[in-house]
Formats: sequence, C-alpha cells, structure tokens
Amino acid sequence: MIAAVPADPMSQIEKMISHPDLSLETPLWQAGLTVGGIDEAGRGAWAGPVAAGAVILPMQADILQTLSGVRDSKCMTPLQRKKWAEQIKITALGWAVGFASSLEIDELGIVRATRMAMQRAVDALPAAPDHLLLDAVVLREVEIPQTILFKGDAISISISAASVLAKTHRDEGMIHYEQDFPGYGFAQHKGYGTRLHRACLDRLGPCPIHRASFRPVRDFRL
Repeated sequence: MIAAVPADPMSQIEKMISHPDLSLETPLWQAGLTVGGIDEAGRGAWAGPVAAGAVILPMQADILQTLSGVRDSKCMTPLQRKKWAEQIKITALGWAVGFASSLEIDELGIVRATRMAMQRAVDALPAAPDHLLLDAVVLREVEIPQTILFKGDAISISISAASVLAKTHRDEGMIHYEQDFPGYGFAQHKGYGTRLHRACLDRLGPCPIHRASFRPVRDFRL
C-alpha cells in the first residue's frame, strides 16, 4: 500500500518555520505499527554519493522533547546536525544509512540511484518497520506499506531524523574524500555546486568521484 499525502502550501510553510511533529506517526503507532522514516542527502551534488537515512523511533509521547532540536537537516548548522545525530542514534530503535556511488548515479540516473540508497538503508535496519514514511520518493521494490509526503522532512520527526543521519554521514564521507582528492575543497562544499567547487573544477578537471552525467562535470567530457 502506497499513500501520497498532498501538502497544503500554508501548512507546509508554518511547519518549516516551526518543527516537525508526530501527526503521521501517532495514528500508525496507535494501530500497533512500527514506523520507519526515510530521507536522502546529496541528490543535487556534483560529486560523491547520494546517501539515505532510515530511522525507527520508539513509540514515546515525549519523543518530540527528546529530539527537540531535530528538523529538516538543511535548516540546521553542522554543529547542530552532529549533536542531534548522536541523540537520534541513542534514541532510535534502529537506524541505518545507505549509499549509491557516483558511478551508480551515472549508470542509473539520480532518481533510481536515490531509491537504491534508500532500499539499502531499509535493508540494513536491524528489523524491518511495519510502515515507511518517505519524502517524495516511492520505493516500489520494498514490500512495506508506505506514505509519501511532500516536504516530509519538515512534517515528520521520523523523516527529519533520517535526513540528519543521511546528511551527517555523507558529509563525513566527503571530508575523507578531501584526503584522497586534495585541491577540490570537498571538506568545505561537500560536493555541491558552489563557486569554490566550480573554480576547482575549472583548474583541475573532474576526479573519479565526480558525477560525469551532471553539468558542469559533463561539459569537461564532451
């Protein structure tokens, strides 16, 4: 079963300003179901993998207080993400992060590669949840009931927690890539399309973790 939940623009803006809640989790918990939140990081980057986090939170009424600083990872500072990633790991019943490499992205396309990373994250969980909450992606290969939300990382605490783990683990990987491929500034821009990254590309050309199918990397191979 896959359900899509359309977003009301005004309620979305209000939630993005405030914090995610349990409006999606609570009815599922009341039905006795465990819930897994799934989200990705790095989908639009020029280099490096796409990452996906999967988080199963406990059915606790005070979970919003326990994870009070967790929200869409894009709205958090690096220090905030690092701090709350540790709290998520301590609190969660289960968590995992999956990746799809830049080569897989070039071979499959970013949408399919993102789904692959998400499926790998779900498969790596210590136990499969009864229901999945996802941000704008359908996992048709995963035989678990799913609810698909738009801007889900601003609505659901489970998806927000997954987004934080995906982001922090991917960022750590990109920092390590700085050592393997010095001069590209991966530790600073994490592979995203910044002015610094473009300047490094112009000076050095692409390296093995660049996504050859993405512009402006593709321009160097024409």
